[in-house]
Amino acid sequence: MIVIIDYGMGNVGSIRNMLLWIGAKACISADPEVISQADKLILPGVGAFDNGMRNLNDLGLVTLLTELVIGQKKPLLGICLGMQLLGNRSEEGSLPGLGWIDAETVRFRFDDEHAHLKIPHMGWNSVRLEKESLLFRNSNAEERFYFVHSYHMVCRERGDILTETTYGFDFVSAVERGSILGVQFHPEKSHKFGMKLMQHFVETV
Repeated sequence: MIVIIDYGMGNVGSIRNMLLWIGAKACISADPEVISQADKLILPGVGAFDNGMRNLNDLGLVTLLTELVIGQKKPLLGICLGMQLLGNRSEEGSLPGLGWIDAETVRFRFDDEHAHLKIPHMGWNSVRLEKESLLFRNSNAEERFYFVHSYHMVCRERGDILTETTYGFDFVSAVERGSILGVQFHPEKSHKFGMKLMQHFVETV
């Protein structure tokens, strides 16, 4: 069973629908007992960093998720804000993140040459694989994903970077540290490419 964590910040219905479409068993829950029984976890997210961390804390889920992901090594996929929460902090707020990835999240800033680029970064873009991963097994250069974000993650350890994407400059678009994974884009909005990635998370990660 895959549990999509419902902490009031994500497009949980679309993620569940995609998982069901590919034949996975999935549910949406904020119940610690249900979350504890998950084989894999998804932490979605749309919105502000502090609101996301505050909601997780208010629901009493931070300690539980740390035990499941860090202690028991259950695979977790963070999506968009859910990926940013994996890091230490964000310029967008003042609360600490989960701290599972040694990284911080910063706002897009462009030099004069790229000052015309709009924030948020919105629309389809490609990703470049920086290391081997089951999440991107048999990937190719034609794969594109849908992004909507004004902030991006900066990793202190190069080994945590799974993919990079170019928007004015190269930024981290996916991370992986052991069983902890995160994608800045929205697989649930990325049609066949997002479906393929979710199948890999379900079947091979």
